[in-house]
Amino acid sequence: MKIKNPVIAGNRATLYWQGSNAPQVISDLHGWENVPQKMNRLEKDLWAYSMRVSPTAYIEYAFFDPHTKQRLQDPLNTNTVYNGFGSDNHFFYMPEAHPTELARRNLQIPHGRITRHIVNADAITDNAHRVIHLYHPPSREPAPLLIVYDGADYLKRARLNYIVDNLIHQKRIRPIAIAFLQNGGVNRSVEYACSDAVLLWLAGVVLPFAHKRLNLLDILHHPGAFGVLGASYGGLMSVYTGLRMPDIFGRVLCQSGVFELEGRDFSAVDLIRAHQAQKLNLWMDIGEYDSLLEDNRRMQPIFREHGYDVNYHEFSGGHNYTCWRDDVSHGLELLFGD
Repeated sequence: MKIKNPVIAGNRATLYWQGSNAPQVISDLHGWENVPQKMNRLEKDLWAYSMRVSPTAYIEYAFFDPHTKQRLQDPLNTNTVYNGFGSDNHFFYMPEAHPTELARRNLQIPHGRITRHIVNADAITDNAHRVIHLYHPPSREPAPLLIVYDGADYLKRARLNYIVDNLIHQKRIRPIAIAFLQNGGVNRSVEYACSDAVLLWLAGVVLPFAHKRLNLLDILHHPGAFGVLGASYGGLMSVYTGLRMPDIFGRVLCQSGVFELEGRDFSAVDLIRAHQAQKLNLWMDIGEYDSLLEDNRRMQPIFREHGYDVNYHEFSGGHNYTCWRDDVSHGLELLFGD
């Protein structure tokens, strides 16, 4: 078989499988393992599954054996990406979509410097330490700081340092410094579900540490100049950080944020309804195929009705770092553009 998956015609992408039996298809479009899709038999040993998607979409998928509950390699698509949960997904871009050029390392421009550090984390975990990475921008001027939750993923999988290098060089944003924070692993959702302990760690450890090693703006003279970024639970924590510490973190980037669980809003939503920190500069984005889409759409009138000015964007993709990587530059330009 000379077919390569997927075969694209217009807004239809078709996956093929050759064999006496066909696996199921799990993907961004249908909730992954929760809603597997059956393939249709075309011939004795040839099966197909078609999906209608936007011409600007990025899609991740996998073949799934319903008996063994295992993912199967697609021999017709060599493009794979780690999904962050212990497996690899296959992926493809539709004809009008492409990975952002900003995530490429440009050897012809000045680069920020990344340094690795270990800091005390007793405020969030007893007798523990955390790794943080600092991005020193290619500038001698004092810079605002951007805190990044799930920092290791944004650094390695989203290549955020390269994106910032390119945006600074193209004068699309001012030079910024970055602190990439390590998450709590199995305790990640506990730490990022509106945790004041994390805020105490930020204020008592991370910020003083960053001030000693980075050339930062004086936040007393530039209140709210710092920013905070995160995705999923990290997006929720970014919003919560801005609501609770607006004098420092006045610029919030929330990608595919979580605002409710099992019908109950997180406390960040209560703070919004209480008109807390209405002067925040907020950027939110989410994919059209993300399971959190309706939750994020629901939040827009809540923000507006309570006096917040939110810039909101939907892209054609799901809940993954490739999509967040390809879209994050819009939020950075909005909040840190000259």
